[in-house]
Amino acid sequence: MKASRALINIYVTQKISHYDFTNIDEQNNISNKNIKKTQQIIEKELIGKLFHALKQNLFVLLRSLLKYSEYKIMPTVTKNLIIINVLVFFGTLVAQRYGIDLTNYLGLHFFLASDFNPAQLITYMFMHGGFSHIFFNMFAVFMFGTVLERTWGPKRFLFYYIVCGIGAGLIQEGVQYIKYIVDYSHYSQVDIGTGIIPMGEFLNMLTTVGASGAVYAILLAFGMLFPNNQLFIFPLPFPIKAKFFVIGYALIELYAGFANNPGDNVAHFAHLGGMIFGFILIMYWRKKSRNNGTYYN
Repeated sequence: MKASRALINIYVTQKISHYDFTNIDEQNNISNKNIKKTQQIIEKELIGKLFHALKQNLFVLLRSLLKYSEYKIMPTVTKNLIIINVLVFFGTLVAQRYGIDLTNYLGLHFFLASDFNPAQLITYMFMHGGFSHIFFNMFAVFMFGTVLERTWGPKRFLFYYIVCGIGAGLIQEGVQYIKYIVDYSHYSQVDIGTGIIPMGEFLNMLTTVGASGAVYAILLAFGMLFPNNQLFIFPLPFPIKAKFFVIGYALIELYAGFANNPGDNVAHFAHLGGMIFGFILIMYWRKKSRNNGTYYN
């Protein structure tokens, strides 16, 4: 009897001790789970507070970034010239969807054409014939116009840009007039390859668009003000001085203009015209200024 009682006590003691250890393990697991849940809650609260702070200060951050970019990347006139050109380009695409060709109104027509308007000498330089046309022009305005505006100041830079753009248009008009006198003035109709059309209709087809004349004037000004600056020009594997870059571009345009290839629709003489007017302006300012042609507002 005593032996059986002893066995029962040992069994009960083992059960109790096993129960106690099992209970302790479960409590530890529960406490670990609670700790993890607490950590997750804290992390969520911290992340929530962080996003809330970011949302509250988003406007301030964006405004600060815009101010920084305006001061560090693009000055006022350069930035606005690019914006206007891009807006007009997209406006042209939208108008085309409604059957309206803005080139007929804003492009520079030959001055003997019925659609010519003197205001087109300004509006044509904000029109472009395609994405690559406007991209490379505005890229050059950004790269070189930024430097010129900071050197000359916004007023003189804008004056230079507009005058050279108008000068490029005038040179293009003069070249078209010479071609008209030599090739077309004796005829009342013109064969354009797809059919014969009246001379008046053909003259309205002689339209020039693009800021390239003003852009080439910017390139010339950069080459004259900073002639020894090194430029990397794709695909050349080595840098070249700005003055040689400008001279090379001018010679290429001169050759292409006189080559007069039938499939070439680029207004090469307008590019040269912008450079000519730019050269005249810079030389005039150099004579008027004691600071080697630079100007500050």
